[in-house]
Amino acid sequence: MASHIVGYPRMGPKRELKFALESFWDGKSSAEDLQKVAADLRSSIWKQMANAGIKYIPSNTFSYYDQVLDTTAMLGAVPTRYGWTGGEIGFDTYFSMARGNASLPAMEMTKWFDTNYHFIVPELGPDTKFSYSSHKAVSEYKEAKALGINTVPVLIGPVSYLLLSKPAKGVEKSFALLSLLGKVLAVYKEVIAELKTAGASWIQFDEPTLVMDLDSHQLQAFTEAYSELESSFSGLNVLIETYFADVPAKAYKTIIALKGICGFGFDLVRGTKTLDLIKSEGFPSGKFLFAGVVDGRNIWANDLASSLSTLASLESVVGKDKLVVSTSCSLMHTAVDLVNETKLDDEIKSWLAFAAQKIVEVNALAKALAGHKDQAFFQSNAAAQASRKSSPRVTNQEVQKAAAGLKGSDHRRATNVSARLDAQQKKLNLPVLPTTTIGSFPQTMDVRRVRREYKAKKISEEEYVNAMKEEISKVVKLQEELDIDVLVHGEPERNDMVEYFGEQLSGFAFTVNGWVQSYGSRCVKPPIIFGDVSRPKAMTVFWSSMAQSMTSRPMKGMLTGPVTILNWSFVRNDQPRYETCYQIALAIKTEVEDLEAAGIQVIQIDEAALREGLPLRKSEQAFYLDWAVHSFRITNCSVKDTTQIHTHMCYSHFNDIIHSIIDMDADVITIENSRSDEKLLSVFREGVKYGAGIGPGVYDIHSPRIPSTEEIADRINKMLAVLETNILWVNPDCGLKTRKYPEVKPALTNMVSAAKILRKQLASAK
Repeated sequence: MASHIVGYPRMGPKRELKFALESFWDGKSSAEDLQKVAADLRSSIWKQMANAGIKYIPSNTFSYYDQVLDTTAMLGAVPTRYGWTGGEIGFDTYFSMARGNASLPAMEMTKWFDTNYHFIVPELGPDTKFSYSSHKAVSEYKEAKALGINTVPVLIGPVSYLLLSKPAKGVEKSFALLSLLGKVLAVYKEVIAELKTAGASWIQFDEPTLVMDLDSHQLQAFTEAYSELESSFSGLNVLIETYFADVPAKAYKTIIALKGICGFGFDLVRGTKTLDLIKSEGFPSGKFLFAGVVDGRNIWANDLASSLSTLASLESVVGKDKLVVSTSCSLMHTAVDLVNETKLDDEIKSWLAFAAQKIVEVNALAKALAGHKDQAFFQSNAAAQASRKSSPRVTNQEVQKAAAGLKGSDHRRATNVSARLDAQQKKLNLPVLPTTTIGSFPQTMDVRRVRREYKAKKISEEEYVNAMKEEISKVVKLQEELDIDVLVHGEPERNDMVEYFGEQLSGFAFTVNGWVQSYGSRCVKPPIIFGDVSRPKAMTVFWSSMAQSMTSRPMKGMLTGPVTILNWSFVRNDQPRYETCYQIALAIKTEVEDLEAAGIQVIQIDEAALREGLPLRKSEQAFYLDWAVHSFRITNCSVKDTTQIHTHMCYSHFNDIIHSIIDMDADVITIENSRSDEKLLSVFREGVKYGAGIGPGVYDIHSPRIPSTEEIADRINKMLAVLETNILWVNPDCGLKTRKYPEVKPALTNMVSAAKILRKQLASAK
């Protein structure tokens, strides 16, 4: 019985690639140094899988930034603004597309389906010229082969690549991206031919868009694409891999009918209905089924007995020799290795499996199906499953009762938003086009050092508080010097917006090295929600009150919302997600009430990840949005009219959920806008009325580029064309933690200057 891994984490067990990338970007190391770190990581990953007994080992899942950007490079689909003139795409062009540079903005970045990973959106048009311009897939295959490991090169499938693209600037929004299929396939044929010559026997095409609600024209594109490629597949085994959700019946029928395809991979963790389809619709004779029964998106140990039962039921459908045990998706969405976790207690640790452990689970299931069951391993797994179900640490009856008591109310504030904004303006007395930032300020090496030393108990609590107080004071003074209207304290005490809160809530556990890539070199360390959630004591009141005492200007209290905490954590899988979300909402509600009681007049409850959790299938979206929006309203339903509630959302497509955003009933929303070509504004041009305060971001903080005053003023003018003057706020796209002060100061200076210029123009126009 064979085993397969869809993909593997790239950053390394201790974020080795992150540090190598940042050193290279800062000019402290060479391209050769970066390439050496990358090669060592790839070698280690391939050897690890080979030693674990995995038969189908992926290659070309490693990336210096993003696998979709790698495909753009492979196809030579570089936007003309980057001045690329042909040849093999190097780091300068590649990272300019990803991050921008001193003179050019980066390409749009958005969420990869419903994950916290971000990809770089291809910009295509009728004049895009495609050419084979990055040989990465072939070179990595050869690299593994030189180590004696025959891998399965992984390519983003041609149809999914086009469906995930957008029309380039200046191209009609109605441009049919699928009309480029023939041109794209010409390059894919070259890649396939070169892989075949190099000795590849299998190629994996990731076509995750197959789990979406596709129309007949889009489904037909898959038939056309793989028919066109069929002759190129001669002598090769080809796998089409899907993940993240059920494959709809029409899509299932379409792909199993494709010619030249030897195997099909399905997510059977999030796609349980696909399992029913395989059994009811049948499976093509002689083809391989890559059964994704080991969860690639969570950290819970697999229930091996249950998975073995699922696999056994599939054997009778596809045949024993055609069933391959696999992960549900790439393991890049989970942490790397549980061995590196020295501070998790033994009980919780026994419930978990990170990427390295999931490889072992996959192989153990494959061996068991082949009649070589490791009895001790299965018994240990069964004991851990039983321990988790019966542990008193998981259940808190008081929390369960409070969450159950939420039924029967929609938890709306008593007064409408227009009346609330009037009451707030009388108290806050803000100018037209008020300026603010999203929360965090640059985290200097000194700030990070102090946090590390405090955690390691090398400095006292008093020394830690004094150091943080000094940093907050600097941030407050800087904002006053810049003449920003509503201030933030900069969050120097927080390494991560979710981890910080999870550390202070019950029901959470934390890792030391459980890092997961979010985008580029940015990694997050998701908390583990293992039990019922409650707030034992105040979490932010001390810092917010301290910051407010330093200024007469409004100081925002900064919280992370319940939906974002949920979506950016590894969530317990033994109860519905909405039940856990309601528990978190109640915990945040008590914090909001304490902040208000402490005199904080503006409270921001970030819901950066609300859109991210939207189910991929339309039929499931209304239910999610109902409980997600309700959870947000729970957090602030009891505050006074004069307390201004802000929320923030970033890097997603918002237009399709704008009515749910309105239904959140926040007083002010700040939202990503600049990097997505101001796509958000189109919804207001189309007639959607928004009565609350809104701050579409005026510049992209994920790029080191500093926007000019004129550029920002131009953006604000575009916003004023579709939004009322009295509701518009001026702010960056997102928090400033990842930037440096030499970038932040001039950017914010220009932002405030632009707002003042527009204020004068508006005043003189009256």
